[in-house]
Amino acid sequence: MRHQSGFTLLEVLVAMSILAVAITTLLQLSSQNLRLLRLSGEHQDAVLLADRLAREAQPEGEGVQSGREGPYGWERRVSLVAVPAEQSPPSGAAPQLFSVAVSVRWGSGRLVDVATLRASMAPSQGTAAQ
Repeated sequence: MRHQSGFTLLEVLVAMSILAVAITTLLQLSSQNLRLLRLSGEHQDAVLLADRLAREAQPEGEGVQSGREGPYGWERRVSLVAVPAEQSPPSGAAPQLFSVAVSVRWGSGRLVDVATLRASMAPSQGTAAQ
């Protein structure tokens, strides 16, 4: 009887099974990485939009604005922040301090909030609303 070298059918099947599991796992990881990359890009776009909207705000008074840009819906809230008298300048017009909060929503419940404070000179007494 001759001794033959090589792989048995069982060894080949086991090797193919291991290879199939490894390839399937790599494909799933690649798919998940692409999904996370897309979500990261959307989040970055939302943060850039919120930052731009907060910087563009020129607060004159309190109020709420909202709108849409592409897949993103946004809301900007401006509210007056009370400044203690001891932090006001001794002479001249005291600046008003406004809180600017921007919320950007997109997709299925995704949300980004950006908040900042902005100073604005108080309107002079002669131009106050009547």
